[in-house]
Amino acid sequence: MKTIALVGTFDSKGEEFLYAKNMIEQLGFMAFTVHVGSFEPAFVPDVKNSEVAAAAGADIQAVIAGDRAYAADVMARGLSVLIPRLYEEGRFDGILSFGGSGGTTLATAGMRELPFGVPKVMVSTMASGNVSDYVGTSDIIMMPSLVDVAGLNRISRRVFKNAVMAVAGMVGYTDKLPEEIPEADDRPAIAATMFGVTTPCVTRAKELLEEAGYKVIVFHANGAGGKMMEKMIDEGIFAGVLDLTTTEICDDLYGGVLTAGPHRCEAAVRQGLPQVVSVGACEMINFGHISTVPEKYSGRKIYEHNPANSLVRMTAAESEGLGARLAEKWNKAKTEMTVLLPLGGMSMLEAPGKPFEGPDERSALYRSIKEKLANPLVRVRELPYNINDDEFAGAAADELLRLMK
Repeated sequence: MKTIALVGTFDSKGEEFLYAKNMIEQLGFMAFTVHVGSFEPAFVPDVKNSEVAAAAGADIQAVIAGDRAYAADVMARGLSVLIPRLYEEGRFDGILSFGGSGGTTLATAGMRELPFGVPKVMVSTMASGNVSDYVGTSDIIMMPSLVDVAGLNRISRRVFKNAVMAVAGMVGYTDKLPEEIPEADDRPAIAATMFGVTTPCVTRAKELLEEAGYKVIVFHANGAGGKMMEKMIDEGIFAGVLDLTTTEICDDLYGGVLTAGPHRCEAAVRQGLPQVVSVGACEMINFGHISTVPEKYSGRKIYEHNPANSLVRMTAAESEGLGARLAEKWNKAKTEMTVLLPLGGMSMLEAPGKPFEGPDERSALYRSIKEKLANPLVRVRELPYNINDDEFAGAAADELLRLMK
């Protein structure tokens, strides 16, 4: 019988979880319950809070005696160890939880450690805001609770019912379709990065690589996309990497909102994969609405890409710092790789006559990369094109094919 795991604080929110448990069982599924609250639960769980604490190397009495922050840290760490272990043991097929900021932090710590494709639904008061810290690089479905998770009422009952039906549908229909929906082909996969302002380049390179017998999977270089690509590279999904849009590092260095964190551009190096890299959109720092651009950037060239996205042109000094950071990462390469530098501009906006045209800033970036690169395995090629020219895209595709062969 298919089983749905319910993870939550059954002491403070026992009524809500018992309601969901009963619905799961009425639908013909088994409910597998994991208690992460500090005190006595409203019903007997399958996994006690003491077991969750023990998975983090702690004693539940110490958790009870400690403050809220300590309890949250221990139980989150415990779930991150216990939930994937229980799934591997076949104890459940999908997972569901409800909560506010605390409950969401706890439950998603375990959900994030589950494999891609395992149904994961989190009903949260936080779901209408920035959920990146909760979701990470997983495929958790965040569902707004609309009202606080604080008792049953005409609104919360419907929200909980919809959540149960959602995870039940995902779990219940896995036998109706093949375990793995077959791809149209089984070609080796290549990871590629793209931004709106590098779309022509990546689209053309993708066409050429797929004509050569590969499947290209494109990631949006918006922070979350870069993190996901790095994770999948480490999981061994790709045969090569076409990382032409490395703009997320600009945001990591200079406070932009689309950062992929400090470890961007490291997985392919770590795994020794054939890769061709470039500096797509590396002239800009990304922010939200123009009112959110920090005061220190006033007086700069600012381009309103859309009402929710404002771009700040980087200076020559910032570009030099970016070049040093990129070179630092590429200097660790253990296999041959190629860096392509487009002399005619790094994006649609950095082309001649466009808002972010900046030959001095571009030169500072390229000079810094070349001066700081000291690894003979890293080949640098300067091409007399804008990154979105067909000739540049063709050169990138040809170079990756050469490295992969």
